[in-house]
Amino acid sequence: MIEVKRVQTGVRIEATLLKVLKGLAESKDLSLGDLLEGICLHAFEGKAPFSRATRARIGQLRQVYGLKLTAADSHRLADAPRRAVRRAVRHMPRGR
Repeated sequence: MIEVKRVQTGVRIEATLLKVLKGLAESKDLSLGDLLEGICLHAFEGKAPFSRATRARIGQLRQVYGLKLTAADSHRLADAPRRAVRRAVRHMPRGR
């Protein structure tokens, strides 16, 4: 194991994307932070972070949580008005 210094951070992220990430982390028995670290470290080296089986699980989680965003949407996202965000989160399907 490699010891690292971790810091607590506040990050704003799209609501359904976060639900999928949390679901994936839970299914892999990882913390959300560990999952994000792994994704980033793979991406920094141009490596795919997920196996075919994990991508299939992500597809299932995308359907459950209604994540329709794709890589093509990256860098084109704008914040919804606060009222719309609260309504969307309140009507989101629940996972396990």
